[in-house]
Amino acid sequence: MNDVYLNGEFLAADKAKVSVFDRGFLLGDGVYEVIPVYDGHSFQLDGHLERLQASLDGVRMSNPHSNEQWKSLIKRLVELNGGGNQSLYLQVTRGVAPRDHVFPEGVTPTAFAMSNPLQAVSKKYKQEGVAAITLPDIRWQNCNIKAITLLPNSLLKQQAQDAGAVEALLIRDGYLTEGAASNAYVVLDGTIFTAPKDEKVLPGITREVVIALAKKASIPLIEEAVSEAQLLQADEVWMSSSTKEVLAITRLDGEKVGTGAPGPVWQKIDALYQDYKKDGASWQ
Repeated sequence: MNDVYLNGEFLAADKAKVSVFDRGFLLGDGVYEVIPVYDGHSFQLDGHLERLQASLDGVRMSNPHSNEQWKSLIKRLVELNGGGNQSLYLQVTRGVAPRDHVFPEGVTPTAFAMSNPLQAVSKKYKQEGVAAITLPDIRWQNCNIKAITLLPNSLLKQQAQDAGAVEALLIRDGYLTEGAASNAYVVLDGTIFTAPKDEKVLPGITREVVIALAKKASIPLIEEAVSEAQLLQADEVWMSSSTKEVLAITRLDGEKVGTGAPGPVWQKIDALYQDYKKDGASWQ
């Protein structure tokens, strides 16, 4: 069983205990990050820690560690669990306090980290793309905060699973926001569109890499939400996340997207992304 980190200690996962009065358990009062690790090195760690801080700020919670402390404990946890490719999970809750909706004062946050083997993206997914469905965006109004309260996302993902799909693309007020567990992209006439960063969309770390790669390769990219009608007429549709990287969606609501195969713009971005992963400057 893998080791975990909990409140200053590294210990076996089955030995880690959290109080039933922890506000993460009682109220979902916490935030999290998921960080891919390749060959023992955390990928885009600065970006993930910056987003963690933004989430903490968004819920008025103190950060239990400095960035250097996070980096040190992450490095140690990755080593304890054998290096290689891992999916690293960080969680911070407001801590242990009597159950009350009002924030308690003088409470120490609970800091937790674990890692699991990172599975390579399926070759079939790369070659054929994946299926998705569209669903109404039922989530809360602050999706830019990476909160542990993921019941709406879980319900949406389960509906996708029940429909034989990998992801649910979410529609709010007639426009595409993102996926239940991913950022979303649409290609129309060679131009990539992705919803702008606001309270309706998580500022994805992989999304930032995609934007930078598109700019470097002179591929037009516009941070602008597309309508549901545009989505259904797209030449290409993609999703991205830290552990799934960038995947082409080739079937949407049971219908082919474009030719029904991963498109040329996705192929170029994916190749650039794979090269970028090999660049040591992106690792820590």
